[in-house]
Amino acid sequence: MGYNGTIFAYGQTGSGKTFTITGGAERFSDRGIIPRTLSYLYQHFSKDCSMVYTTHISYLEIYNEAGYDLLNPQHEASRLEDLPRVTIMEDSDQNIHLKNLSLQQSANEEEALDLLFLGDTNRMIAETPMNQASTRSHCIFTIHLCSREPGSATVRRSKLHLVDLAGSERIGKTGVGGQILTEAKYINLSLHYLEQVIIALSEKNRTHIPYRNSMMTSVLRDSLGGNCMTTMIATVSVERRNIEESISTCRFAQRVALIKNDALLNEELDPAVLIDRLKKEIQSLKEELALVTGEQRSDELTHEEIQKVEDNIRVFMEDPDSEATLDVGPDMRKINFCFSLLKARLQNRPIAQNRAEDGSITPFTGVSDEEDSQTQVQKLRDMLIQRNNEISIL
Repeated sequence: MGYNGTIFAYGQTGSGKTFTITGGAERFSDRGIIPRTLSYLYQHFSKDCSMVYTTHISYLEIYNEAGYDLLNPQHEASRLEDLPRVTIMEDSDQNIHLKNLSLQQSANEEEALDLLFLGDTNRMIAETPMNQASTRSHCIFTIHLCSREPGSATVRRSKLHLVDLAGSERIGKTGVGGQILTEAKYINLSLHYLEQVIIALSEKNRTHIPYRNSMMTSVLRDSLGGNCMTTMIATVSVERRNIEESISTCRFAQRVALIKNDALLNEELDPAVLIDRLKKEIQSLKEELALVTGEQRSDELTHEEIQKVEDNIRVFMEDPDSEATLDVGPDMRKINFCFSLLKARLQNRPIAQNRAEDGSITPFTGVSDEEDSQTQVQKLRDMLIQRNNEISIL
């Protein structure tokens, strides 16, 4: 329908965020929100014949506060440090653009799922005391959708962010160290900045929202407090020892529920169609101006232009409607050619085409054939004899 959407999962590590968003790999019934969403969308596209849909997919990973493209083909062969980083750029209207993040087109559900599986393969995963396969990064799977009616210049563009946040963990409780400790610090810090943004948005009198504190809040600026319909999924652990983290997650969910977003319809004119229309309008205005000012174009009509004029005249002559009009535009060359062609047809003489040295085609009226000349001479002789007889009688 042309509205942006976001679904993000939040909770402590090991509480089921990744299982909720992407699903399990063992059974088909364990599919997560992303594969179910893709299946739903492509089923809808196949049923709706009134619109033309195009789909692009991007998959961003934010690991240790640095962005990486999970769909980058170099991902498998290169170390993470050698990959180009995704950087945030902001335009004058404060819209966010992500440099080095690829958009992959997907024509059907199978291609979209292949992209999802490719991205999941490249994600940073580590074993921690809380989770055997803990995702150590925030991941944003985005479906970019473009829809239009056939022949229409109006386009609806929307995007759906499906976000799997890395889980928060209490370092004192887990006792991790080394690289996992560094990752945990970055994860907790970015989640802290996310909480600051949520608190600021839920307070009515706050004028400044600290989006720029972290990459994740910058990327999700629209989702958190702008032009987007947003749903949060809070995942909590059922174990008694995690009761404090579960309460903290519920409090965070309460704050999120207080935020009200204003989702707008993202509708615009297709720039390519608009440019083509403006070019035709400019050409038409130039021709009208030349007709009004009397300025004559010296270049000859091309073969295609002559063919088109002849087709227009043929349709005009064959149309039984007495009020039919012949429209060749305000081009004096075409108008003159039309008169030449019509004159030749009235005289029952086909107009000859003479090819100039430069290859252009110009109309050539020619002379009467030999038979017509003899007929005219005979008429003149008969008239002369008749006049001589009249003189003799007088």
